[in-house]
Amino acid sequence: MRAVAYDGFGQQPDVRELPEPTAPPHGCVIKVEATGLCRSDWHGWMGHDPDIATFPHVPGHELAGTVHAVGADVTGWRVGDRVTVPFVCGCGGCEPCRRGAPQVCEHQTQPGFTHRGSFAEYVAIDHADLNLVGLPDQLSYAAAAALGCRFATAYRAVVAQGRVAAGQWVAVYGCGGVGLSAVMIAAAYGARVVAVDVSPGALDLARQHGAEACVDSRETDPVAAVRELTGGAHLTVDALGSPATCAAAILSLRRSGRHVQVGLLPHGAPELPMGRVIGWELEILGSHGMAAADYGPMLDLVVSGRLRPDALVTRTIGLDEVPAALTAMGDTPPTGITVITPQALA
Repeated sequence: MRAVAYDGFGQQPDVRELPEPTAPPHGCVIKVEATGLCRSDWHGWMGHDPDIATFPHVPGHELAGTVHAVGADVTGWRVGDRVTVPFVCGCGGCEPCRRGAPQVCEHQTQPGFTHRGSFAEYVAIDHADLNLVGLPDQLSYAAAAALGCRFATAYRAVVAQGRVAAGQWVAVYGCGGVGLSAVMIAAAYGARVVAVDVSPGALDLARQHGAEACVDSRETDPVAAVRELTGGAHLTVDALGSPATCAAAILSLRRSGRHVQVGLLPHGAPELPMGRVIGWELEILGSHGMAAADYGPMLDLVVSGRLRPDALVTRTIGLDEVPAALTAMGDTPPTGITVITPQALA
């Protein structure tokens, strides 16, 4: 099969021929019809994720396609089924999995990190009966490719962890794929959204997808701006992941507010304003994807048209364009979501 791979951290990725994966007894092989290019893939390529240990490595963790092969122990899926998968795949046997939280599985696998991922024509997935999600016929592969990481992560961050409610103020720091998804989801739930970013293009997209107000943090102190607009947000989401955005998001909260950290912090823990957290009884929460079993309500909103992950896709490329696009993400993060179609040039 054709795949994008690299032979070491920071080394130039290229398109090459690699063996097609085989289905483990409990797993499956998916023919990849679309896969997202995410900043987490760039972090992996840079060596920021210790799960990547074997080379050559194939990145890619946001995917949608059809079941190509199933293992002997799989009972719920057949060849040809249209599916997506969370970027965190649970084992089904550990304590978090048994209580319905495979997104924090003790033995989790992640395509594109713990094993070869979806920047390829085919990808293997473990524990298919637990981790696969069937796709409605109305949902395109391109839109579905965003669900496994950015959109589903934002959905759980805003709805489950953040407990968003109509009329509340939500401040989203960072308007890449996760941030724009959070903006859209919060607005769909009736919240009043303030988007914060340094990119005018990203802020324009945030306005299009439901932000009531936008703050360009190059031009103004974002904490002061958010607090002036909202009186202090009820909920903040750091969708970028930096010491500055994490601390600013927390300081943007009103008393008894809630902060959800989604963006990775690969360069060490930030200095958090813990005095404010204690004195104002703030909640600090993490959000790490979403379990396959929890996709139903989100998919219902997508099918109804209240949520439009397809509207966040701003660019579609083939495998041959991926090496340049991946390596450029550190300097120029893409606006919106870039989707790769591995079969296009097969």
